[in-house]
Amino acid sequence: MEMKGSDIVIECLLEQGVDTVFGYPGGTILEVYDSLYKYQDKINHVLTSHEQGASHAADGYARATGKVGVCMATSGPGATNLVTGIATAYMDSIPLVAITANVAVPLLGKDSFQEVDITGVTMPITKHNFIVKKIDDLAPSIRKAFQIAKEGRPGPVLVDITKDVTIGSGEYIKQQPEKIERRDYTYPTASIKEAIEMIEKSEKPFVFVGGGVIAANAYEELKEFVEKIDAPVTDSLMGKGAYDGTNPRYTGMLGMHGTKTSNLGVSQCDLLIVVGARFSDRVTGNAQKFAKHAKIIHIDVDAAEINKNVEVDLGIVGDAKSVLSALNLMLKQQNHPQWLKEIRALKDQYPLTYDSNVLTGPYVIEQIEALTDNNAIICTEVGQNQMWAAQYYHYKRPRQFISSGGLGTMGYGLGASIGAKYGKPDQYVFNIAGDGCFRMNLNELATASRYNVPIIQVVLNNHVLGMVRQWQTLFYGKRYSATVLEDKVDFCKTAEGLGCKAIKVTKKEEVASAIQEAMDYNGPVVIECIIQEDDKVFPMVAPGAAIDEVFDQNDVND
Repeated sequence: MEMKGSDIVIECLLEQGVDTVFGYPGGTILEVYDSLYKYQDKINHVLTSHEQGASHAADGYARATGKVGVCMATSGPGATNLVTGIATAYMDSIPLVAITANVAVPLLGKDSFQEVDITGVTMPITKHNFIVKKIDDLAPSIRKAFQIAKEGRPGPVLVDITKDVTIGSGEYIKQQPEKIERRDYTYPTASIKEAIEMIEKSEKPFVFVGGGVIAANAYEELKEFVEKIDAPVTDSLMGKGAYDGTNPRYTGMLGMHGTKTSNLGVSQCDLLIVVGARFSDRVTGNAQKFAKHAKIIHIDVDAAEINKNVEVDLGIVGDAKSVLSALNLMLKQQNHPQWLKEIRALKDQYPLTYDSNVLTGPYVIEQIEALTDNNAIICTEVGQNQMWAAQYYHYKRPRQFISSGGLGTMGYGLGASIGAKYGKPDQYVFNIAGDGCFRMNLNELATASRYNVPIIQVVLNNHVLGMVRQWQTLFYGKRYSATVLEDKVDFCKTAEGLGCKAIKVTKKEEVASAIQEAMDYNGPVVIECIIQEDDKVFPMVAPGAAIDEVFDQNDVND
């Protein structure tokens, strides 16, 4: 049937099962917004305070639900304001479709008002992008964008549509979305057999889990695999919840701020099995010294990750769910009681600790965990707040922990928490922030209050850029260049001015009641917790050091 281009955009979104989009209107995308008005009973549009907030909200929605997140913006600055959110999704392999509008075809390349080559800008940070200049290409491009975003290793796709396409008319025939099949990777049976042989020879196996397990919905297969090989488990920041963090086999996070148990255990193991992780420098430390006593098996959906950062003994390219299923079919039960006893001893010797005499970030996180029974969705900003949320909240299931890992985007979490709450309205959603991150995108509180989205924003306010200050303390002779944030900003008054409830906490005794009050309140709440400026995240591995050189507060005091 003949249909306006802007209506085709919305019809294609409905084809893909999209129920919510996040965005901000402008001149070139007005036709699409006019269609959104007509379709408002079928698709929900959330007006954010800034386009970056829209991209982060779409990302948070995708991480919480496993669906493709969708954001929209107009041309020029509207489109470029999405870039940080697109890059965040790209680095963490999050399925996202960004729809932008551009000037009409005759005006392209002429420095027209609010014109920018957004496909050129985003080429390095998308799986693929399109510029649609003909209406006949519109529906196929949107359909292909969703397919690309979801298949294989997920990621963001951008569709830029010229204004004359949105205004014009063309033929539209409704289609069912193509089913995304798991790729039939032709990894040789010999590779599976070789992995089995390596596992059977191992006396000290360790499993390291990344976000690829969550993307592949492979957590049940992972659980069975871990039990069969009788091994301890560690994870990356993106892998949180892929394996139950309350299970005794779990040893905590690996890497720069990983536990001593995980860092020392991986350094002592004789076989490291890595599933869906990319060996980030924040995990490996000195890559030349990483797991130096171990043979390494690396399972990943992306062939480019094999041997990219760390040389491995066996690489298996394939979907984590498929590969783990194949291994589970062939594996006989392994038993490593002595090795697990050694790991338990490390856990007893090196527990996570903090100063229990004062109000601290870890204490706040532990109180949130206790009051939510480990079941909340926890979003974070980046820095100390992020690491404390990763260390002290034990995630039982996938898609509970939502954070910018690869790009480390300050200002990410508030928008992401709004998106997560739209995706999972029946779950408590917290965003853990430091004051430095919070002030970057706190305008999204206006979005939360406009729609009465009951998120709980926790600000761990130490009046400094905490993680940067920590590095300045440890490695830069306490030269605190541009990291002190002592100013006249009142976050509680700001939150109230933006339509949210605000609670200020200055003592440990006030934390639990503040969290409970926020959980009972049907609307957005900001809890500002005043903590000490020199609280640090420990354990820590110095940049360039091996992960077995991990140190904590006791080592610094010594």
